[in-house]
Amino acid sequence: MAEDDDPPEDSEAKAKATMEYLTRLRQDLVYLQNAADAMKDKVEKDEEIADTLKELLKIPTKNSDEKLDEMKYVLKVIKKHPFLTQTGPMLDTGTRSSKDQDTEYQKGETGYDDIFSTIQDLSVEKEPELTPELKEAKELFDAAMQKLERRSADVRGAVQQVQRAAERGYAPAKVQLAWSYIFGEGLDLDIDKGKEIFEELANEGNADAHAGVGFLYATGLGVGVSQARALLHYTLGALGGSDFAQMALAYRHWAAVTVPASCPKAMQLYMKVAAKVAGKVSLSGGPAVQRARLLDEAEGGGGALDTDLIEYYQLLADKGDVQAQVGLGQLHFQGGRGVTLDVRKAQHYFQQAANAGNAVANAFLGKIYLEGGDGVKADNETALRYFRKAAELNNPVGQSGLGLMYLQGRGVPRDTTAALKYFTMAANQGWVEGQLHLGFMYFGGIGVRRDFKQANKYFSLASQSGHVLALYHLAQMHAQGLGVLRSCTTAVELLKNVCERGAWSARLMSAHGAWRARNSPAALTQYLALAERGLEVAQSNAAFILDIGESALFPGEQRYRRALQLWGRAAAQGCAGARLKLGDYHYYGLGTPLDLEAAAYHYRIASEQLHSAQATFNLGYMHERGLGLARDPHLAKRCYDLAADSSPDARLPAALALARLHAAAAIDHIAHTVMESPLAWLLLSAESSLQTSWDVYLIAALAAALALVVLLRRPPAAPPAPANH
Repeated sequence: MAEDDDPPEDSEAKAKATMEYLTRLRQDLVYLQNAADAMKDKVEKDEEIADTLKELLKIPTKNSDEKLDEMKYVLKVIKKHPFLTQTGPMLDTGTRSSKDQDTEYQKGETGYDDIFSTIQDLSVEKEPELTPELKEAKELFDAAMQKLERRSADVRGAVQQVQRAAERGYAPAKVQLAWSYIFGEGLDLDIDKGKEIFEELANEGNADAHAGVGFLYATGLGVGVSQARALLHYTLGALGGSDFAQMALAYRHWAAVTVPASCPKAMQLYMKVAAKVAGKVSLSGGPAVQRARLLDEAEGGGGALDTDLIEYYQLLADKGDVQAQVGLGQLHFQGGRGVTLDVRKAQHYFQQAANAGNAVANAFLGKIYLEGGDGVKADNETALRYFRKAAELNNPVGQSGLGLMYLQGRGVPRDTTAALKYFTMAANQGWVEGQLHLGFMYFGGIGVRRDFKQANKYFSLASQSGHVLALYHLAQMHAQGLGVLRSCTTAVELLKNVCERGAWSARLMSAHGAWRARNSPAALTQYLALAERGLEVAQSNAAFILDIGESALFPGEQRYRRALQLWGRAAAQGCAGARLKLGDYHYYGLGTPLDLEAAAYHYRIASEQLHSAQATFNLGYMHERGLGLARDPHLAKRCYDLAADSSPDARLPAALALARLHAAAAIDHIAHTVMESPLAWLLLSAESSLQTSWDVYLIAALAAALALVVLLRRPPAAPPAPANH
């Protein structure tokens, strides 16, 4: 203002000077806004780190020396972190008085110029300029990752490309290479090499590398277990934008694992990852991921499709079986059930079925041409033609696709009324994409009056099929209270579900493939990584591998302690098998002192809340024997009956247990009746045997037969006296 106190008299010069002033002022305002945002971001980061340090100090350790070592390690790592190496008033931790600070400010020792000099322009996040060699490495890395994301069979070739990119110094390739060493994916499993790469990059401030180091300390792979160090590295990784670290930290806040439970913190972290996942998901929902549970497979459950079965379907398809053609087309289109994702093969099988007039094949051909990709060029006219054929046959997939084309004006004039009509037709037939798009229309007021309650209704219907975008928008509505009561708990559960459907969930299928190939160490490390992200299936599968002793990574009693921890985390997320295993571990004293009362507690939860027939049977056994519970034959019989009613597989064991229970009761009654008889000692002996062993049915039957002979020779009892009334 001092410079412009005396503006020029000439109006044209005055206008020019005014414009220059406004331009300069605008630039200053932008700079001030950027600086303010940067300071705010920096303050938030400092507060997060301060909170984390407080939590680290609360983590129990064995002795004071260990606590001191953890504190030294924390300080050492934080000093190396990039955004904490700057100097300035934001990092001043002294105890000077406000008067001293005001004096320094007046002297110019601590002014805004000093603050601005330490803050970069964060208005646009710019990628660093890459050298020609790094650009070439990036292209090599991107091509390799496309192969891995498409679940290509040539995993070793893709990882070798990653390795070449890493050798040229490209940091994301180095991170991926470290994970490949730890997972044994395309390379021999070598945790030490992975650890070395992670530590090198973490010292440079790489967020994904901090997440990797945190994973190693959390699981004890290659290093001693230290939850304090794991929490530190996860925090630094989360601040740097690592989705692994953000999910791991969010899960810990949600499940109160080594940190106090905090729904707002969990929601904040899950929201960041969920936004990334939702931004990369197509309207079709993305590739399918099979969540095989090893515990169920061991008990005779289903797994991935066998190669022989797939070859049989291919034989049927080649002979003109339309249903086989449609089934193989859907498998290759979504990449599920152990089949490689291949859009060209899906197009081939759908085309054969469409030529035979199949409505589903026509609809999916429309989806392929609408989205394009993997060598198939997007073509609106061709997509419209196939969608129309399917819609004429009343196929909901075709109706939904046709509605989408009208909504977006692709190949046809934009018409929200027609879009609403087709989406409604598809939704009424239960098709998830029709429900999803209706939710979008009501949520945004597109072609209809905005109605959050209707949007919530259709998003809820679509979310029941597990569609990522439906889950994401439903979570947003619960987080903000749009059309529903605001609920942090519901929002976090939905956001967690979204995050667990990110691209990394395909690791479940890779781990399962390693397990079927009898590569237990590789399967275990992959399941452990997903377990840290909070996936319940991965937690129970990792615990199962440790439970049966298939991996040598954690030998001896150590594997039971780790398995117990994983069973506990999976049980807390509602896994019935994991809750049952918790009861078994406490019953037999595996990884924990023997505690029959704790075993009964877990069995009761598995029985009453999760309806586990095995847990109900176990409770009956404990009531029958008086193990950890009061001895009560009546309750034991009730438990056996409930177990038989809840599962067909439990009927035979329950019948044998009930026969044994009835035999014991009969012998007890007979023994008290014939106490004066010489056979009393035999009956009591049989009863005692029934209480200590399962292999005594023959003895019980013999004793009952002898007792029956004695009773038949006794004179009949006198009839009861008549009642006075």
